[in-house]
Amino acid sequence: MGTCARRKTLIRNPSVKEIYEILFCVFGPQHWWPAQTPFEVMVGAILVQNTNWANTERAIENLRAKKLLSPKKLKTVSVKALARAIKPAGYFNIKTKRLKNFIRFFFNSYNGNLEKMKAQDGEVLRRQLLEVNGIGEETADSILLYALDKPFFVVDAYTKRIFSRHGFLKEKPEYGYVQKFFMQQLPKDIKVYNEYHALVVRLAKDFCRTKPLCGQCPLRIFL
Repeated sequence: MGTCARRKTLIRNPSVKEIYEILFCVFGPQHWWPAQTPFEVMVGAILVQNTNWANTERAIENLRAKKLLSPKKLKTVSVKALARAIKPAGYFNIKTKRLKNFIRFFFNSYNGNLEKMKAQDGEVLRRQLLEVNGIGEETADSILLYALDKPFFVVDAYTKRIFSRHGFLKEKPEYGYVQKFFMQQLPKDIKVYNEYHALVVRLAKDFCRTKPLCGQCPLRIFL
């Protein structure tokens, strides 16, 4: 961390790209999204709504143990059995409906075929996903970026918190505004979008908390 800090000491008013560079230098690659398959990413993006990743992971492990982690299995499993399996993720009745809604869309629009879905235009896919009951912008963009390799920057509460605190954004900015802000200032690169979002999450969890640890934050040297 010391080398990274010294390398950036002369920066004043850093750009969004420079912040990415220092965070990557400090934390390194985050290997996010943790999943064995793109379909698992899709499921995880829905299950992680309003909960933490540890709870989501337990729910995914349950699905895997019960051999339910496939489009066909999730299509045919009963609502009760699915709700029991994903209980660790919280709001399990609501999330069961959302998973079933997504699976219905996946088969109706793409016959449950991931490659067919990936071949679709990203903007079209985003509109379609947002029409699925229970899928909002953050969930849709997580599916697009992490499962389907489409260049959409994912915005979450951590992104808004960090960049509002540092004066890049107004307080409580709208999702679309924040996404546009980042996509205009970064190269249209799936790997950069992927890594940046993961680094923001890491920074928020380790330092930029509700009660921030500003004195220890790796961004303190130039912000």
